[in-house]
Amino acid sequence: MNIVTRPRILVVGAGFAGVACVRRLERRLSPGEADITLVTPRSYQLYLPLLPQVASGVLTPQSVAISLRRSRKYRTRIIPGGAVGVDLRAKVCVVRTLTDRVVDEPYDYLVLAPGSVTRTFDIPGLLDHAFGMKTLAEAAYIRDHVITQLDLADASEDPAERASRLQFVVVGGGYAGTETAACLQRLTHAAVKRYPRLNPALIKWHLIDIAPKLMPELGDKLGRSAQEVLGRRGVEISLGVSIAKAGSEEVTFTDGRVVPTRTLIWTAGVVASPLIATLGAETVRGRLAVTAEMCLPGHDGVFALGDSAAVPDLAKGGDAVCPPTAQHATRQGRRVAENVIATLRGQPLRPYEHKDLGLVVDLGGADAVSKPLGVELRGVPAQAVARGYHLGALRTNVAKTRVAINWLLNAVAGDDFVRTGFQARKPAKLKDFEYTDAYMTPEQVREHVERAGPRQV
Repeated sequence: MNIVTRPRILVVGAGFAGVACVRRLERRLSPGEADITLVTPRSYQLYLPLLPQVASGVLTPQSVAISLRRSRKYRTRIIPGGAVGVDLRAKVCVVRTLTDRVVDEPYDYLVLAPGSVTRTFDIPGLLDHAFGMKTLAEAAYIRDHVITQLDLADASEDPAERASRLQFVVVGGGYAGTETAACLQRLTHAAVKRYPRLNPALIKWHLIDIAPKLMPELGDKLGRSAQEVLGRRGVEISLGVSIAKAGSEEVTFTDGRVVPTRTLIWTAGVVASPLIATLGAETVRGRLAVTAEMCLPGHDGVFALGDSAAVPDLAKGGDAVCPPTAQHATRQGRRVAENVIATLRGQPLRPYEHKDLGLVVDLGGADAVSKPLGVELRGVPAQAVARGYHLGALRTNVAKTRVAINWLLNAVAGDDFVRTGFQARKPAKLKDFEYTDAYMTPEQVREHVERAGPRQV
């Protein structure tokens, strides 16, 4: 029998929230005070806000993938896999490893930060024909795909095929969609100069969103500024419009328009990880209902935060919940770590309260809009604030250096528009990158844990 004398802290998810929590636990807890385990399918933290710049080739994938093991106080045990179910009564997390084994991980304290997945709707053909922009693999794949369309259009003698390969549709007028359309439009605008047989006027980018405004969080003035920047670049923006049907060679908008295209990029928001549904606990619009201290009511030692938790926003009176942003997730991670430590030591817990420092939107080149501390900026000053914020938010000096060098090199030397070979085999679409069918139902979790028998401690 294995004798465990230290409390077991299990953290699920290596996004901004989970990593901030683990790092604070490692710094504040002595090695003999508790064992820390992290469940994640990847050995890195993804800096998601810069993903559009990976897709456009401004940054290399390695520069936004920050190693989890690069830490002077690193002592966390990492389980390479994804949590697919939690039995709160038995205090067991069910993990599907990278080798597809299903293992049980018992815990004394559980921190749930599984993040989010792409929000999709029951739109015919969407999962089969759209690309997502949520993972590093998707960003690298989209870059290859876009350059491939230019190569194939250049080689084609069929005007209809050429036209469809040179039209691109991005769905989602939030930060991810707007920055994706902006960065990839700059990619194709620069790349077409290397294709003398292609008419630049044939390249068309469409950015659509069902909302009446582009990035409403920025306010009317900055939202209009971003829209004007994209409009000057030739990006056609359609608001109050979404996708009615997606096919392999065309997309039908809800206003009846049919756009011939081989590229549909879906960035229309996120929803909480399907792991949350396996708990059988109360939710708020799909996110786990928690207290201001980020505790799960009725379950001692269980905390939830980040995109998957409806954390009351005390800065706005507590009636609203904190938006799913990196800024909130990072600070929530630190607060949860402090509350876990307080629970271990029998001390009072503290609620989470934080006001947003501002918003930044990088539109590529010298174009940006930002709102630091409520001050509205455009152009080069906004770009300086945006890039300064990202450099400050990157967790390691190595990552900061890589990103800064990538920015400098791209500004000086440009891009070679090289494909890396992702397009050599079967196409991979939205359904191929997020394994949302791997999760258990609450009943399956209970049955699995009961079959496994009593836990050894």
